[in-house]
Amino acid sequence: MQRHGNHSSASSSTVPIEEVHMQEEEEVYQDEEPLIQEETEAKTPPADSKNGRRTERGGGGERGGGDVGGASRSPVFSWFVVLALLGVWSSVAVVYLDIVDYDRVIARAKDFHGNLSEVLQGKLKAYDTDGDGDFDMEDAKVLLDEKRKEGAERDATPPTDETAAGSNATTGLKDAATPPVGTSPEDGTETQERLAATTNQQEEDPQEAEPAEDTPSERPPVDSVSADVMMSSLLPPGAGSQDVESEIQAAVPLPPPLDEGFVPDDPQDNSFPDDLGDAIDTTGALMEEAEPVAGAEEESRAKKKKPKLLNKLDKSIKAEIDGAEKLRKKGQLDEALRAFEALVRRYPQSPRARYGQAQTEDDLAEKRRSNELLQRAISSYRDAAELPDATPDLLRAALRRRAERQQFLGRMRGSLATLERLTQIFPEDIGLKNDLGVAHLLLGDNKGAKQVYEQVLAVVPGNGFAKVHYGFILKSENKIAESIPYLREGLESGEPGTDDGRFYFHLGDALQRVGDESAYHWYELGHQRGHFASVWQRSLYNVDGLKAQPWWTPQETGYTDLVKTLERNWRTIRDEALAVMDRRTGSFVPEEENLREKGEWGQYTLWQQGKKIGNACQGVPRTCALLERYPEATGCKRGQVKFSVMQPGTHVWPHTGPTNCRLRLHLGLVVPRPGCRIRCTNQTREWEEGRVLIFDDSFEHEVWQDANGYRLILIVDVWHPELTPYQRQTLSPI
Repeated sequence: MQRHGNHSSASSSTVPIEEVHMQEEEEVYQDEEPLIQEETEAKTPPADSKNGRRTERGGGGERGGGDVGGASRSPVFSWFVVLALLGVWSSVAVVYLDIVDYDRVIARAKDFHGNLSEVLQGKLKAYDTDGDGDFDMEDAKVLLDEKRKEGAERDATPPTDETAAGSNATTGLKDAATPPVGTSPEDGTETQERLAATTNQQEEDPQEAEPAEDTPSERPPVDSVSADVMMSSLLPPGAGSQDVESEIQAAVPLPPPLDEGFVPDDPQDNSFPDDLGDAIDTTGALMEEAEPVAGAEEESRAKKKKPKLLNKLDKSIKAEIDGAEKLRKKGQLDEALRAFEALVRRYPQSPRARYGQAQTEDDLAEKRRSNELLQRAISSYRDAAELPDATPDLLRAALRRRAERQQFLGRMRGSLATLERLTQIFPEDIGLKNDLGVAHLLLGDNKGAKQVYEQVLAVVPGNGFAKVHYGFILKSENKIAESIPYLREGLESGEPGTDDGRFYFHLGDALQRVGDESAYHWYELGHQRGHFASVWQRSLYNVDGLKAQPWWTPQETGYTDLVKTLERNWRTIRDEALAVMDRRTGSFVPEEENLREKGEWGQYTLWQQGKKIGNACQGVPRTCALLERYPEATGCKRGQVKFSVMQPGTHVWPHTGPTNCRLRLHLGLVVPRPGCRIRCTNQTREWEEGRVLIFDDSFEHEVWQDANGYRLILIVDVWHPELTPYQRQTLSPI
């Protein structure tokens, strides 16, 4: 309490709260003038100087001491003693009874914000104790000792380079007047020098400058149903019926990152691949590795370099930019957008103002689920990057975010063009090269992606991101053995962007195909990393908590009526299927997913993703009429209804389906014996004519057809019985 007593010795109980702040600060800034000069000075007796000593003769002593007898000789001094005692108890009440009206403090302090730029150029900035760019409730509490204990604890720990820049409050305000090494003398005023020493984190916040190099952004994991909407939204119109029984294990182009906020526009071109998996994230905070500082405590760790987003013009209006940015960070997006738009009108050549406008439009687009607003943000990112004096970090951040949002809207060609421009501006940036390769994959241009990754690996042979994607492309070309070392070494690198379930999947699948039992080691690692439900169940589009077992009985599914209908009418169904086959109309389409080691396998699809396929039912009208009574099958948006014919000598590699949201029914129609069998996990069974087999195809399964004639079955996918009606309605199609 001695400290409070010293402060209070120069004030009365009627002195405004701002005066308390000023005198609290006087103890710290020993060479500064008081911030607020009020009429109370006329009422206040001579005060101690900033070093705690009296400034007038006659008071006697130091630190509020003196001769009591002298006080009796001076009525002024007597009043001084009385008021000092009142001040002591006022301080007690302020700190321990919490009677200060902080709202009043803030209101009085905000009177000085009428001319914000002038105030921040002055000394009010000294009272910004939490480094957020203004004087607010938290600052008032700190200056009134509400947080003195917390500040003392932080003072005991020497600030690091990373933390010293973010706070000028409880880590020692007395040091704020001395700029650290590297402070530019060109910033102008004394306050600007102090701002340079305690640079606002909004200027250099890595998250503000998203996306960035080689660091994955934080997005919801695709462990349930978050990213699979891209599967349907990126399919070209009229893509036709195809077997997606095992699309996740087919090496297909990678989809764009998906933000769970609003649905992207339909793609604008028809060059998209037919099969798309879940998102692979290649974005993140804008970070660069800094060179180790010689002699800096012998630390060998590379430090993160924060992006520099302000040019000379932006620095001159930094206070106003910070004010608008603070509104954006607090979620006051409409106010923030108006503030940034006003800045752009006043300073049309300010890259940082335009970049802030773009970020705010981006945030509002997410909040309002508005593609129109997102398109505005995409244009604003471009405008910010095109200004002549944009810093390299701002240019990089704006264009990378523009490319990412273009991908979200399905504007893949526009995203590719943006990334090509970036790689031309920053040819040494390997992260941008890797992003460009992904953009080629999104367009189905595996050849272009392959060339990009070959260029990356020629410069940086150990780049893990390039390796897994290059191996992914080799596997899509059926270069199985050649793809293995790239996939393995890329995963072993642990680099950002490599920890994706499909890379574990494809490596294991490639190893299985060359007879290498270490495949299950990689499946186990994928399971441990949370990509697979188990070593056996390796689907990637899942709903958590559903019952998981490889084989099911009709009673367990609850679809006994459907099973009985299929088994009672199997001959009718068989005859219609044979009639379609005998016409040789080409309705049976060869399986083209690279699932066969050898042989012939054809399919004739009736329903896919819950929709009837064209005129397919005209060839088998009775079969379709039977099935239309069962919406659990015809309405299953994550499955198909199709005939499957397999010729002798066919072997289907071990594989898994894409989702745990369905069960698969096989009705035997023509089954030559022996030689036709199916394995699911470690159990192998055979089809029987007129009987239904039920299994969960998200578990690993494998098929052999070694009989003397063709095998014909009807495949009917149904919703997993534990899915709710709402889930069945809202789950995205696969």
